[in-house]
Amino acid sequence: MKTIKLIQANLIVACALSSCSSPSDFKRVSTALTDSIVQQSYSNLQEPPITITAYIAQRSAGGIHDFYSEGDYWWPDPKDPDGPYIRRDGETNPDNFVAHRHAMIRFSKIVGNLTSTYLLTSAPQYAQMVEKHAMAWFVNADTRMNPSLLYAQAIKGVVTGRGIGIIDTLHLVEVAQSLLRLHEAGVLSDECYEGSRQWFSEYLTWMTTHPYGVSEMNTKNNHATCWAVQAASFAKYVGNNEIMDSCKDMFKNRFMTNQMDADGSFPQELQRTKPFGYSLFNLDAMAALCQILSTPEDDLWNYTTPDGKTMRKALDWVLPYIMDKSSWPYQKDVMYWDEWPVAQPSMIFGWLAFHDERYFNAWQPFCHFPTNEEVVRNLPLRNPLIWMENNTD
Repeated sequence: MKTIKLIQANLIVACALSSCSSPSDFKRVSTALTDSIVQQSYSNLQEPPITITAYIAQRSAGGIHDFYSEGDYWWPDPKDPDGPYIRRDGETNPDNFVAHRHAMIRFSKIVGNLTSTYLLTSAPQYAQMVEKHAMAWFVNADTRMNPSLLYAQAIKGVVTGRGIGIIDTLHLVEVAQSLLRLHEAGVLSDECYEGSRQWFSEYLTWMTTHPYGVSEMNTKNNHATCWAVQAASFAKYVGNNEIMDSCKDMFKNRFMTNQMDADGSFPQELQRTKPFGYSLFNLDAMAALCQILSTPEDDLWNYTTPDGKTMRKALDWVLPYIMDKSSWPYQKDVMYWDEWPVAQPSMIFGWLAFHDERYFNAWQPFCHFPTNEEVVRNLPLRNPLIWMENNTD
């Protein structure tokens, strides 16, 4: 506890001496997060890297270096218990293999926490620990994950992997952003930087060319949005401008045009058995695309479709239900209704874009670091500080 208090004091000094002084977005957000970030990062310094190679997936058709997961909403058939699984939308099967997913989420959380604390303190131990984890996942031959997702979201008796499994690597988005920030700060070794960029480049090629990746890209709901968030983030890290431009085009001419209704809602998400959670999830992904891809010359936040749809409409549509969930006019989510909302990234990103205090007030008082597994799985962006490189002046 003494060490944590010392780090907290250092954070205050860091903000006073750095560009986050005097009123700034970075300082305001860091003030809301400092205590939680410090405590978690201090704990994370003691946690060794653990990759998917530590967990053997007995039902996987792949090898030890292949990520494996099982379809969340697929269950044994009561009429044929040993036969192919059947679907129960919105109801997660607790007996699924989730160890690889949990390992990746742990990796993402640790890296995001440590990078956030490094940006606040410039203390080298935080960046050094990020590098250890990144080397284990992307570079070291014994522990690295293969840069493909051939065996994700498998269904017993039906398929060994599916394109929609690509959504599982959404938790690598903040890893890529963290490594980018540390590289820009000059504290990432050449070996880690080049090795991790090679991994993300190979994975990006796989997800843009393999039939699984192409099918996921062409879906019509949050899966396509999340595919684009990953492609945009990974492309930014490896410097692939062509893919970044393609993701901008998808945002403008597919997601805004076909997914969003005139009032800012997402009709396809409202048709699900968890309409509230999926509406939040898809808006978070749309906001992430704006945060990743927007430039002064091409600001996606302020893009307007020919028929008048904007991100501001989407933020304003969901805002009343975040502040008062009892006003939600649709059916309640079949599971995890009570766990939402949390500190949604769409709200803090929206505040950074528009400086509308309503959005900050819809983010600040809510839980920033939830522990419920289903909520964490659907909250891949948890560390706003690593996304604020243009907001610290």
